[in-house]
Amino acid sequence: MRVLRYFCLFLILILLAGSVSPVYAQDYRFQVPEQAVVVSVNNDGSINIDYTMTFLNDSGAHAIDIVDIGLPNYDYELRNITAEVDGVQITRITNSDVVSPGISLYLQSNEIPAGGRGTVHAYITKVKTVIYPGTEPESEDYASLKFSPNWYDRQYCYGETNYQFTFLLPPGIKDGESRYYIPENFPNTDAPESMITAEDRIFYTWVSENANTYTQYYFGTSFPARYLAEGAVVQEAYVPPSSSGGNSTSFNLDSLCPFIFCLGFIGFFALIIYSATIGAKKRKMAYLPPKISMEGHGVKRGLTSVEAAVLMEQPMDKIFTMVLFGLLKKNAAEVVNKDPLDIKASTPVPPELYGYETDFLAAFTEKASAPRKKLLQTMMVNLIKSVGEKMKGFSRKETLAFYEDIMRRAWTQVETAGTPEVKAQVYEEVMDWTMLDKKYEDRTNNVFSGPMVIPTPSWWWRYDPTFVRPVMHTGSIGGATPPPLSGSGGHSVSMPTMPGSAFAASVVGSVSNFSSKVMGGLSGFTSGVTNVTNPPPPPSTYRSSGGGGGGGRSCACACACAGCACACAGGGR
Repeated sequence: MRVLRYFCLFLILILLAGSVSPVYAQDYRFQVPEQAVVVSVNNDGSINIDYTMTFLNDSGAHAIDIVDIGLPNYDYELRNITAEVDGVQITRITNSDVVSPGISLYLQSNEIPAGGRGTVHAYITKVKTVIYPGTEPESEDYASLKFSPNWYDRQYCYGETNYQFTFLLPPGIKDGESRYYIPENFPNTDAPESMITAEDRIFYTWVSENANTYTQYYFGTSFPARYLAEGAVVQEAYVPPSSSGGNSTSFNLDSLCPFIFCLGFIGFFALIIYSATIGAKKRKMAYLPPKISMEGHGVKRGLTSVEAAVLMEQPMDKIFTMVLFGLLKKNAAEVVNKDPLDIKASTPVPPELYGYETDFLAAFTEKASAPRKKLLQTMMVNLIKSVGEKMKGFSRKETLAFYEDIMRRAWTQVETAGTPEVKAQVYEEVMDWTMLDKKYEDRTNNVFSGPMVIPTPSWWWRYDPTFVRPVMHTGSIGGATPPPLSGSGGHSVSMPTMPGSAFAASVVGSVSNFSSKVMGGLSGFTSGVTNVTNPPPPPSTYRSSGGGGGGGRSCACACACAGCACACAGGGR
């Protein structure tokens, strides 16, 4: 009898050992410090989904060898999926055996070891059967999309995530025609950042620094169906493949729930750099109010380079850098510390400063980062409003062409200068206009590349606290206002030199330093300004029509209903 008991116990252990799927993942433990998702809507009604993950594997945890990503439905093809880990192409991509529908990315020799950090990027195109009719109050038909990105089981994933989600709508949609829905469960329910790309595509972006990847979030949008191809809007709920021969008339949310629970345990999922989809440098930060874009007649002359940058909707970190360099050249301020950035105004302050320069200096009298950020946002709001007032009655198109020509001529002067000394002098004189170029970083590096030594600008000591102040030939130390290279009365200044490449790197790097160390990130900072100067259209209450219901059920994710496309997952591997 005792032998029989041992035998039964042995059989039970054998059976338990065979149930490896919920056990093998217990060694996985990781954080996702950053994540972004971009869902692009194509004219044919399909969507492209762009995931990138930056993850931090725990010390002693299982190596991250496979990344599983849940998808909205089975209407996709593996050949339309590409992925990479830390820039290295992932060559093995299969349907997932733990997330259904979903895919598995095999990292193979590039797995993330215990204690390691890595970024996985996946680009999934042509996912179909996701756009459904909306019930908007307008007279015309609307199309809608509701998307729930991947999430993980909390026992495997922990910690806060700098989270970004973006909808990129089809081209041609006019301002005020599209809608967004207030996100569900997302920490940030403020109006999203709404901008227009160079390809004339509207997008909505939600950002939160205290989100996580173990909570399910929902995001939704709608727009006129006429911007999609005929037949692109699905009129019936998507029915997944079934071996039981079920039909669409019996398919509802109740039958969907078991399907959702089978999505299994997914591993790693991540962040797309807001620049990987729309490209931070390619997209226009639409913080200008629409009235500035209304055409008048003629060119508005007399704008400063900073005001022209606002009219061009240049990134705000670049605009702040232009303001700083302008103040340094006027001997109105001094950088006393670069990291963290601390600026001190000269005493007395020169009287010829512009209003935005005065506001800029006032912001840096506040040492705490949050109040300073608020003051800088207020400065930008006031600057944008001022440019709007100056542009009344003038053509924005003609004015932009005028200042773009100034920018081109400034670069021509720099690039055709004969010697390094002359090149540096010309660049110093016109650098504020050269910064209007979207490619000014590359052009600056190219101009000062090679074995080139140049004299430093006379104000450079105000920008670099480690730099020695210029010394006058009379033996006195340059004061608050250093004289020019050669002056009256026999006085001249001995200016030190530096490698041209070092000068270019310092100038170019100042923009990124502003973004990360002062603004706390370009996207969130700009969003705070945009919400005042060019707020997005008001939100709509999400409504869907057709088969399938919404919340209130025990199902983990209401997928495949009208206006709903969800990628559901729990757990990880």
